[in-house]
Amino acid sequence: MWIVDSSVWIDYFKGVPTPATDRLDLVLGRQELGLGDIILCEVLQGFRKDNDFERARRALLTFPVFTIGGADLAIQSASNYRFLRQRGVTIRKTVDCLIATFVIENGYTLLYQDRDFDPFVIHLGLRVP
Repeated sequence: MWIVDSSVWIDYFKGVPTPATDRLDLVLGRQELGLGDIILCEVLQGFRKDNDFERARRALLTFPVFTIGGADLAIQSASNYRFLRQRGVTIRKTVDCLIATFVIENGYTLLYQDRDFDPFVIHLGLRVP
């Protein structure tokens, strides 16, 4: 299962070609994809027009949407943050820390284009396509 981060979905819906959006376009319908509830929120909150919001909502809800959170994940996410901080890496957004930890803990792969995930790949074994 690949979890697709909001950093990819946002550019995808805007029609911005990037290596990640090209990869997403290539695997749609061929690879099992999912997203987290936080990712769903991040993507949908950016739409200005109601019809664009609705079209994106319908499209995204065709994929499994996982609940990201809970006490266990919060504690592991905080531990991961502290682990990275001890190595001189500060993650800018708590949401990214939660997403990366969710993906790692569930053995999924993360398709992203946000540099905050790179330390999770390097130091914590976050899988990427």
